[in-house]
Amino acid sequence: MSPNTQLLLYALGAVIALIVLIARFKLHPFVVLIAVSLAMGTVAGMSLGSVVKAFQDGVGGVLGFIAIVVGLGTMLGKMMAESGGATRIATTLIRLFGERRVHWAIMVVAFIVGIPVFFQVGFVLLIPLVFTIARRTGLSLVKIGIPLVAGLSVVHGLVPPHPAAMLAVGAYQADVGRTILYALVVGLPTAALAGPMFAAWIAPRIALPAENPMAAQLAGEEPGDLPGFGISLGTVLLPVILIVCASIADVFLDSASPVRAAIAFVGNPIVSLLLALLFSFWSLGYRRGFTREQILRFAGDCLGPTATILLVIGAGGGFNRVLLESGVGKAIAELALGSHTPPLLLAWTVAALIRVATGSATVAMTTAAGIVAPIAAATPGMNAELLVLATGAGSLVLSHVNDSGFWLIKEFFNMTVPQTLQTWTMAETIIGVAGLGFTLLLGLVV
Repeated sequence: MSPNTQLLLYALGAVIALIVLIARFKLHPFVVLIAVSLAMGTVAGMSLGSVVKAFQDGVGGVLGFIAIVVGLGTMLGKMMAESGGATRIATTLIRLFGERRVHWAIMVVAFIVGIPVFFQVGFVLLIPLVFTIARRTGLSLVKIGIPLVAGLSVVHGLVPPHPAAMLAVGAYQADVGRTILYALVVGLPTAALAGPMFAAWIAPRIALPAENPMAAQLAGEEPGDLPGFGISLGTVLLPVILIVCASIADVFLDSASPVRAAIAFVGNPIVSLLLALLFSFWSLGYRRGFTREQILRFAGDCLGPTATILLVIGAGGGFNRVLLESGVGKAIAELALGSHTPPLLLAWTVAALIRVATGSATVAMTTAAGIVAPIAAATPGMNAELLVLATGAGSLVLSHVNDSGFWLIKEFFNMTVPQTLQTWTMAETIIGVAGLGFTLLLGLVV
């Protein structure tokens, strides 16, 4: 048996062990992720010290960004919930679209909000709306929540200026404008299939627990006097506006300009979320009659349920890093290169295999683009923009236990591992397969 085959079998065994230990034996995901990660690295031939360091670096790398984003976003969501801002936006969406179509509205909102922001930022900004709409309408959290994550995921993987998509644009030497246009053409029907349509089918088949700690914090009690729609929407969209301004400044201002540096600073996801939170203390706090003590209590109360979420997400990042450093991603790339597949299908396949093995859409997309770009350049008539989309679609396939996003969705929605596989994993797989299908169809006319 070749070393690459052994590595892939070890990785498969690690994933199966994780699912069985958590779902069948009911062990805590945090503990299981640590134990399986260390075992995987050891049997793959890494030294004992390097396994621990890889896991530790993976946890730190993931939580360095996500912990801050989840913390700030959860406090902002709590202010939206306690002030009635989330209820105001939810009631407006329900009135405009009706209860039967509100899950479509959530998908569209997520698609628009997700274009300038990272997946995690968009998720923590919009999840209070999902909890509030589910409580007000009595609809399943799955029916409302899956369209949210589908819309965010599609733009994360397919639409520049997201980092991985931009790196793929550079690797394939594609045109940014045409890539964005094609991504919208492919992305909207893909998000519709994986979001509202799939959610309507799967929701009756998923029975969630009656109690959800995060929903209890972020849905809040419905106040009698609600804030205005404009100030509520403006508060939650402030980070999006600041990030968009930073992207515009990158295009139109000189790189040495101090104005561009200042706009880039406030447009950083962490800084923009902090500014939005501080603004919410006034717009949805003091302005609504809350005292400093009440606002402090809101901020403290909502962080308790995030502790387990962050630990599990961090451990998932550690598992991801161990897989990468053990050479699993490289083994898969070499396997795919020997298949002599056409460039579009090769790009999708390499990205999909690396995604399944490592759990990172960004790593999958950037690695696949680097592998396939020289092959595509030597293929006459190859459409570079479609290659970006095919690579992005492949990078979203089959999110499972080695993806930090898997644990984020599981913990916020209070699902079991099998339920998360049935909902989030299936939605991501639909995105990957449908994204490739629509890309191939688009290739017939462009």
